[in-house]
Amino acid sequence: MVAQTARPGIVVAVVLTWRGRIGLFKRSRDVGHDAGHWHCITGHLDNGDSAHAQALLELFEETGIPAAELTDFRPGPVLELPDARGHCWRVHTFRAGTTRRKLRLNWEHDAYRWVRPQDVPRFDGQVPWLRNVLEAIAA
Repeated sequence: MVAQTARPGIVVAVVLTWRGRIGLFKRSRDVGHDAGHWHCITGHLDNGDSAHAQALLELFEETGIPAAELTDFRPGPVLELPDARGHCWRVHTFRAGTTRRKLRLNWEHDAYRWVRPQDVPRFDGQVPWLRNVLEAIAA
């Protein structure tokens, strides 16, 4: 769920939308976790850091979109999600909107796609927890 080799802990997960579509991001082979899988924007949250500020930072670093250019940014619920090893992750979810179709990806991603919400379940190669995050921010 995060850029570095991850240890279970606390992360932010940001679902970026554009014109009613959801941004899916393919993790690069250079990352230590979930390489080659499609997911939303994520990042590790260190103790004492603000989830809101970390989500905005990750969004900027991974897509090039500054907070001032977001049309919407709101928190969703905090989820407790197990990984394949049975470790529990605390996931602070956010939803962000943009008018920008073209994004500037950093090294963490090889590609991105704007996907209609109804087509996301048929999109192959997703991280297993993405469905939980999408359901949480849709509620």
